[in-house]
Amino acid sequence: MSISKYIREIGRGKDGARSLSAEQAQDLMTQVLDGRVTDLEVGAFALAMRIKGETPGELAGFLAATQAHCLAPRPHASACPAVWLPSYNGARKLANLTPLLALLLAREGAPVLVHGPLSEPGRVSTAEIFQALGRPHVDSAAAIELAWQRGEPAFVPTEVLCPPLARLLAVRRVVGLRNSGHTVAKVLHPAAGAGNAAGHATCPATFRVVNHTHPEYAGLLTRFLTETGANAMLLRGTEGEPVADARRTPRMDVFCNGERSETLSVPAREGVLTHLPELPRECDVAATAAYIGAVLQGSLPVPESIALQVSAILRTLDQIGSPTAAPRHVTHDETHA
Repeated sequence: MSISKYIREIGRGKDGARSLSAEQAQDLMTQVLDGRVTDLEVGAFALAMRIKGETPGELAGFLAATQAHCLAPRPHASACPAVWLPSYNGARKLANLTPLLALLLAREGAPVLVHGPLSEPGRVSTAEIFQALGRPHVDSAAAIELAWQRGEPAFVPTEVLCPPLARLLAVRRVVGLRNSGHTVAKVLHPAAGAGNAAGHATCPATFRVVNHTHPEYAGLLTRFLTETGANAMLLRGTEGEPVADARRTPRMDVFCNGERSETLSVPAREGVLTHLPELPRECDVAATAAYIGAVLQGSLPVPESIALQVSAILRTLDQIGSPTAAPRHVTHDETHA
């Protein structure tokens, strides 16, 4: 088979390209992930979509194809929705505090799955920090469930979670540019009925923290989460990681069944901070792991923006896990405990 008919549609340049339907996008991505196309076609697809940009429908189709290739852990025994944290950028200038977010959520009883590469050239990956904290990655659905039973977050390498997606992400090392696989990774989650190209068959036991770095992706992801009826938090991540910037409070939009919740969302804090939180002086693995350990032990406070993020996620889990329950309000003291 060939995806040349799709490349002709999406490869006409930014102004001349035509968008694919969700079904066409799902077929295209299925062929790519199945390895039924040539390396040249994969490169053409990656570059064409990079120039054109995805539509919400195309992203839904790409996601549906990818979900069909994913490892899917069983829902948590407590019926609490699992929190999925995509960690694909790592730290270059600032400490990578995605592990801290995951550990704080797990300590409050939320099942947390973090996924991403084991390493990222020139950056400090979440996997490396977890390893330094004595929490190595897991390699199976059973291992994910065991971690959740112990009240720990599970870090799953992309190569384990979805091997074909890991191969698509690796194209960046050859082409030099990110591709649609990176966008899919940001919104990835398990779904019953993953073959639904429209993307509406979302798994009710999942809550995603979705981050963006560029303004145009904020609009795309907002439309995507709305149109697919998602349960998710959307924010501008810290260097592309799904954790709130410890130096300021970014806007954090919470979606429940595709609708933005004013009461659960966190507004951006305007103005200049009067003082900065105590943060590691370096962003290397050892310094970051030591800082996270000190925060978890109570020697250092949780940065306010991350405490607010944890609180918003926990209150949302209560609501989507039990729609009739009143949202709980987690105080900073609870987060520090």
